[in-house]
Amino acid sequence: MIRLIAETPRVSQRKVASALGMSLGKANYCIRALIEKGFVKAENYRTSNNKLGYLYVLTPSGMAAKADLAKFFLARKVREYEALRLEIAQLRRESDDRGDGV
Repeated sequence: MIRLIAETPRVSQRKVASALGMSLGKANYCIRALIEKGFVKAENYRTSNNKLGYLYVLTPSGMAAKADLAKFFLARKVREYEALRLEIAQLRRESDDRGDGV
């Protein structure tokens, strides 16, 4: 959700819900939580005819949280890659031991 808001600040809650496959109520709840945590700031469109429209802006702490999420995601993927690499190497050794080479 943070990435979506960072990329498209004028995104509606309905579009957030649709893009992330969640209900509108859940999207509203999550956005409010991000606002309460100080990661996102919501501003009314001043000149819009749609007075319910909001501009969602990532705050500096929101940007830091986004960077942390990316760092943790990358670290997890590296661990998964290393585990898979070790498993493939083990399977190759077992295959070579049996003489059916892969």
